[in-house]
Amino acid sequence: MRRKLLGLKQGDVAAMAGVTPESLSRFERGRSAEFGSRKLLAVLAVLGAELEMVSQGQAGNLDELRRERAQSTPGRAPAASGEGQR
Repeated sequence: MRRKLLGLKQGDVAAMAGVTPESLSRFERGRSAEFGSRKLLAVLAVLGAELEMVSQGQAGNLDELRRERAQSTPGRAPAASGEGQR
């Protein structure tokens, strides 16, 4: 995770980006249902990172990313398709 590589604490990044530490924590853990583009861009700016847009079909989809994450996390089952959607 870039924040940790830079030696930054979650609370410091949140303060510099103008978001709550709780919001950033949920986002980092993939538990944020609503983390808008302004918040994301603010956090990326603090981290010295950019958002790159890739045409659909050129990268993995959400289900593939969830399976990949589950495989890299011991004891975690892959999420069902459509989980977390409203």
